[in-house]
Amino acid sequence: MKNVLRAFCFGLAMLTAGGAFAHGPSAEGSPSGLPVPEISHGEMAVISGYRSRIMDLASRAVDTSEPFRRVLNYAEIQYSYCLWGRMPGSVTDEESPFNECAHAYLAATKAVLLAMRGMPQQAMAAGEIASAVDVDMVQRGLSLVTCRFSGEGFNTADVVRPRWSEIPLHPASMASLTGFAMILVAGFFVLRRLLRVQSSE
Repeated sequence: MKNVLRAFCFGLAMLTAGGAFAHGPSAEGSPSGLPVPEISHGEMAVISGYRSRIMDLASRAVDTSEPFRRVLNYAEIQYSYCLWGRMPGSVTDEESPFNECAHAYLAATKAVLLAMRGMPQQAMAAGEIASAVDVDMVQRGLSLVTCRFSGEGFNTADVVRPRWSEIPLHPASMASLTGFAMILVAGFFVLRRLLRVQSSE
């Protein structure tokens, strides 16, 4: 329940300010950022299932470089902007308003995993995860699956935000946000009722 409310509140705040936000990374990028290689549609479908393991391993890394920490931080920021991956179809549906930002955080997650294969303390565990990802890719036949964002690279200085204006055109996203709103409103009325009962005692 807390995660649902948190995602809705965050989404509501972004919707309010959405007119001032760009829909994606700038065309030229920022010279202060680090490049994050693209990820294919098939890869992200698999990487998403290993994200928790990858980020947990990365959080325990001690001997890290500044570029590694910046990409790791970017992966976390992008994940929150994508409402913590809780919107239906954000990873699998290229028409989802959240698909491009999902590409961004999963591309960064993949970059973090690959970087850890070169770290002495994380190399073995990172290699095991990478091997599991490769096996899943082959078994599920996702190696060559692409979408319109598959060739898009990212930059740590450019946050990719959901395409808020497209939400009304995407039934699954619209239904989820409507459900969040209903839960929030119901919670408000329940809380107000409880406060009234307490004040009358």
